[in-house]
Amino acid sequence: MSDEQVIQLLEEIRDLQKLHVENYKDALKNQQESIDLQRRAARRQKITLFVAGFILFALWIFVAWSSYSTPR
Repeated sequence: MSDEQVIQLLEEIRDLQKLHVENYKDALKNQQESIDLQRRAARRQKITLFVAGFILFALWIFVAWSSYSTPR
């Protein structure tokens, strides 16, 4: 194998490694965005659950109060 062929092969390997690093960076960025989306969704779910629980509790209190306050 001539020196030129070796140099060309090494340059191709280098270029492929650079491409691999760029693709890896993109993959990491996408994973981080996915994690952020999941965290925001989990936070929204917690808030929704809290609000729904509060509404159900308030409704239960109202029903209990109205059943005791009605004359029999």
